[in-house]
Amino acid sequence: MSNPNFRSGYAAFIGRPNAGKSTLLNRLVGEKIAAVSNKPQTTRHKIQGIVTSENGQIVFVDTPGVHKPGYLLNRRMMSAVHDAILSVDVLVLMRDASVSTGNGDKFVLELIKESEKTAILVLNKIDKIREKHELLPLIEYYSKEYEFAEIIPISALKGEAVDNLLRQITKHLPEGEPIFSEDELTDQPLRVLVAEMVREQILATTGDEIPYVTAVVTEKYDESDPSVTKIYCAIYVERDSQKGIIIGKGGIKLKKIGTEARVDIEKILNKKVFLQLFVKVVADWRNKEQNLDDIGIRE
Repeated sequence: MSNPNFRSGYAAFIGRPNAGKSTLLNRLVGEKIAAVSNKPQTTRHKIQGIVTSENGQIVFVDTPGVHKPGYLLNRRMMSAVHDAILSVDVLVLMRDASVSTGNGDKFVLELIKESEKTAILVLNKIDKIREKHELLPLIEYYSKEYEFAEIIPISALKGEAVDNLLRQITKHLPEGEPIFSEDELTDQPLRVLVAEMVREQILATTGDEIPYVTAVVTEKYDESDPSVTKIYCAIYVERDSQKGIIIGKGGIKLKKIGTEARVDIEKILNKKVFLQLFVKVVADWRNKEQNLDDIGIRE
């Protein structure tokens, strides 16, 4: 290691749904590795993104948005949040600065307080705020509640101040060797990333009709032909009516989902992809351990 002051460690994004955690992760890593949507609960896995610089390596953990657990799915997602809080070096509390403080924000803050860990407050979506002095009451509120190591206003969408955020997080990591090699961007297997890309397009294509009742499983990933990777994904829904919405009249919506997802997947793989999607009706899959295990959301 050429830099004797090199720092490396883990940092977890913690926040409410729609705080912009996945958007920021994709921005920092420089590739689309986390599903991005304006719907809550898009992130169901703890996706790790790796950013390596001259001075350090940050392994980011993108956790599900903090919410009230109902289904077994939600309980497992919240378990992932608690596990991340316990296992990382730095907590990055992400807050949508463009909305007023609610009970959910206070609950997330309590999680940070209970951890007693080094935490950085990120006030995201400042591109939505006309006058920057409007941030002052929010900064004052959080400063009184917890001793944050840094408070950094950013726009994950526009990339504003994210370089400074990287520098500040690196500063608070322990000194040590890189955890991953320099060219690695994520620890997630390609099968999981592919499923994420498909699910993002489902959310984008179906609007508010299918908010949380879908899951995607990569059932077959065939690289035997060097010229094309063949991928077969199953889309879980809970009812026949939901299956009809995803397929659309004459299969038009499913075709659009597949076409858009394939573009994203080909960018990641840097090769031609054959993608086949099919829809499975699995009643109450969000409460079934085997189904959650199949899509990789484990205890």
